Amino acid sequence: MAGLLITPGKKSVRRLADAVSGSPTAVQSLRQFVSLSPWDWDPVMEELTRWAESHGRVSTWAIGRAVMPKRGDRSVGVHRHFDPDSGRTLNCQLGLGAFLGIDALHVPVDWRLLLPAPWTEDAQLRRRARIPDDVCHRPLWAQALDLVDTLEARTAPTPAPVVADMSDDPDAALFLRGLSQRARDFVVAVPPHLKVLPVGDRTPGSPEPVDARSHVSSGNADSVLVTAPDGHRQHTRVRSVLVRLPGARPGATPEYPYRLFTDVLPESRPGSMWLTSLTHERLDNVASLATHRTWTTTAVTGMERHFGLLDFEGRSFPGWYHHMTLVSAAYTYQRLTHRPVPRHMPCCPAPLPETFGNDCTWSDGRTGSTRIQDSSGIFPAAA
Repeated sequence: MAGLLITPGKKSVRRLADAVSGSPTAVQSLRQFVSLSPWDWDPVMEELTRWAESHGRVSTWAIGRAVMPKRGDRSVGVHRHFDPDSGRTLNCQLGLGAFLGIDALHVPVDWRLLLPAPWTEDAQLRRRARIPDDVCHRPLWAQALDLVDTLEARTAPTPAPVVADMSDDPDAALFLRGLSQRARDFVVAVPPHLKVLPVGDRTPGSPEPVDARSHVSSGNADSVLVTAPDGHRQHTRVRSVLVRLPGARPGATPEYPYRLFTDVLPESRPGSMWLTSLTHERLDNVASLATHRTWTTTAVTGMERHFGLLDFEGRSFPGWYHHMTLVSAAYTYQRLTHRPVPRHMPCCPAPLPETFGNDCTWSDGRTGSTRIQDSSGIFPAAA
């Protein structure tokens, strides 16, 4: 972990070893520690979670993604994946991370590698990648719920809501159902075609399911004050309606309604669609929680640029988890302790891709703002 903190530039195994040791065998030892050693990463991540939790009030449990482009097809879990952020189909690994929102920071405390079915159904691929026998293909929504369950087991009881982006998952409703069954509040970006049931005096009887985007257009538009985790504020207009999810068991007691909302953008451009269980909260507060999605992206960008997230060439299943554990520990330690950092590393997270940002002092003494302006609205438009 020390090597990840002090080595500038690309974090190759050789450069990391040279930064912390003069031994000629350090490179081989480090490579073996990451790729071949049998140490269990779960206890490390559990301790990291508890350590991070002790450094402040946890405001959200956020689910974020790390898209790791790869050349070739040898790295475990590599597949063709459409990345909504870049608008491209990439050859990559896809990691799903659990982040604790603590003050103005989001720190990673657990990960799941998404394994497409061919990687778990082909005995030769499993053997080559050292995929454990009890690991099977699980869709994105199920992996996200598994991260929520793990946080539930590892943390103190907390009302922190789950914030996640499931806007590109056709099975997003299964994730929402899972959160409801766990009595866990949430603010989740959903696909515009998600089927919802209208709620209200104008929809008597048993309403038919409708698309989320078409239904929310009938809602009232309100001006709300959105506050980002770092304190930056901005007024925006949000349209919202109350809905239920279809699929309840016949004869079951009707579930409490959810709030479906979206930001109103200029020129009638569509904004992101969000569903929340926090119907008792002010819309200002709920819309503010939605901005936490961007901060997980900011954390992943910081891990890529300064902590070697994309600089690992190991190909095995254990090697991937070892690498993600070490990078997460280094990032979380540096961010939460606010320790002095090397001159090559800025003292605050990377700029946000929205209207929010951070004022900071750089490691060479320069001061300035990482705030940038984007015209796409408070919530990035859904793909």
